Amino acid sequence: MMNIIRVLPLMALLALTACGSKPPQEILQDQKYLALAEMIENLGPGVDPEEARRAARIAIDYSLELKRQYRVTDPPLIHNMKVNMGLRPRGLCYQWADDLEARLRQENFRTLTLHRAIANSDRPFLIEHSTVIISRKGDPFEKGIVLDPWRYGGTLYWAPTLKDETYKWIPREKVFEARRKRPQWADNAFAD
Repeated sequence: MMNIIRVLPLMALLALTACGSKPPQEILQDQKYLALAEMIENLGPGVDPEEARRAARIAIDYSLELKRQYRVTDPPLIHNMKVNMGLRPRGLCYQWADDLEARLRQENFRTLTLHRAIANSDRPFLIEHSTVIISRKGDPFEKGIVLDPWRYGGTLYWAPTLKDETYKWIPREKVFEARRKRPQWADNAFAD
């Protein structure tokens, strides 16, 4: 009887602790928020830690929200085919980037800047890809962080712009400028 009396408070404490703890997936999600927020904050002096946390949470959560809205059930290239065939409403990479950028712009960050970038625009046999890049206010996109919700179908990918091993990013304005200068026949060279 004495052993039960000693163990009872410990069992009650364990039960209370277990009931109050977060499920593993929530703990993992919190770790993602913290990791991205820390990376954003470390972009340099002057980045507001609260803005970094807010940007991280929005980028991660809104990417998952877009996945739901776009009805993504397949890998990105398959989903692209479904969008192009009219079977899904949205979900091409530039649409992910447009929507994520629009949501982040609603925050009116004072210490952060949003950029748009495109990869593979000069490589005719690769699919062009668009993304959002976040940097410290006043810094070029090369010093920023890629926020790519398309790459993993709604699970946000992020990395320093120059350390992205999959894509070499070019500012969207430069890509658009190059297109304006190119002869019109070049745009239709591979069209059906």
